[in-house]
Amino acid sequence: MKRLLSTFFCVMAIASLYAQIRGNSIVVTVEPDHQDWHYKTGENAQFVVEVRKSGTLLDNVSIDYMAGPEMYQDVKKSLVLKDGTLKLTGTMKQPGFYRVDVTAHVDGKDYNGACGAAFAPEQLQPSTVMPKDFSDFWQKAIAEARKTDLNPTKRLLPERCTKDVNVYEVSFQNMQPDYRTYGILCVPVKEGRYPALLRVPGAGVRPYGGDVWTAAKGAITLEIGIHGIPVTMEQKVYDDIFHGALNWYWEFYTDDRDKNYYKRVILGCIRALDYIEEYTPWNGKEMGVTGSSQGGFLTLATAGLDKRITYYAPVHAALCDHTNSLKGIACGWPHYFYKIENPNKEKIEVSRYYDGVNFARLITDKQKGWFSFGYNDDVVPPTTAWATYNTVKGPKEISPYQATWHFWHQEQWDEWENWLLKQMNIRIK
Repeated sequence: MKRLLSTFFCVMAIASLYAQIRGNSIVVTVEPDHQDWHYKTGENAQFVVEVRKSGTLLDNVSIDYMAGPEMYQDVKKSLVLKDGTLKLTGTMKQPGFYRVDVTAHVDGKDYNGACGAAFAPEQLQPSTVMPKDFSDFWQKAIAEARKTDLNPTKRLLPERCTKDVNVYEVSFQNMQPDYRTYGILCVPVKEGRYPALLRVPGAGVRPYGGDVWTAAKGAITLEIGIHGIPVTMEQKVYDDIFHGALNWYWEFYTDDRDKNYYKRVILGCIRALDYIEEYTPWNGKEMGVTGSSQGGFLTLATAGLDKRITYYAPVHAALCDHTNSLKGIACGWPHYFYKIENPNKEKIEVSRYYDGVNFARLITDKQKGWFSFGYNDDVVPPTTAWATYNTVKGPKEISPYQATWHFWHQEQWDEWENWLLKQMNIRIK
């Protein structure tokens, strides 16, 4: 027994040592002279670049930097900073984001820093055009999908349950028989009627754990996958699928609006709401949807198409304003037409049916929205995030976390969670 305990504590000690590794000794910062990173068009933004090691400026450090409109930077230089600092100036005559990227080369390794300065972002407008039959196309697709019975399955996951929450893997038919959507359903143990939250995923193929935390506060949560496969398998299965059959799935049938991969995905989100309404103790009042990146796009699509949604929170929303790049302006992930010569006209037209901006245009004044994103995001450009936000006519809040790239800051996460609880009339303890 003593030997077993000794081994156990040794393993835990080693694990704790690994857990302490965080951050880098060498840090590259690009700091603007406006605290909110906002400027008027035509105004000069002043940037200070610093390369520090252990908190002190690093002498004679080699850097490369790029500067200019995001995704279309036209200044590229290499320098040696004698005292680890550099001052730069940039401006924009039109609304948008001026981005500075710096890479420092130290001891054979690269360290990156960036800053995206906003010029009149509240004036940004999207380029995408809404097809005249946009709403009809989607409402007909939803009506056709609903001809297929949900035919749900439900399996208790005892190992994930808590004293307050029952956790299940569920599935239901999507747009045709035997074509299923899988997810993790979390329901409070205590009998009653509850607000509901649909969680939609970012890009990729993975298992899901379910939102037990929010359910424990007093809500029904359903976290869905989008690929028609169970969401409780081993990680290697998903890795194999992602690098095999579903490799680059977001590029599938981008020239055909009826076969486009995201058609089934979006319909799966609507059917998930059908499932919540019919098979859970939803209170019939608060119904929300949230997700990040690809999930931000699916949040906009779900809220735009289904008025059961009373609150929605897209974070770092991808797939917005695809056609911006046709005008030499930053476009949303997956950057379908970025630097593509003579892009396919059918793909351009189809992209409009799968653009988060056009779904945002359908959101009503009875739906409350919370938008958040980063000004340093090089996957989802803030140009597209702001333009999408500006499109929404209903009640909305915006909370940018300027220094984030395509990830969350803890404060951003906490604000998002608290906002969701508030919309469900759940007291924050």
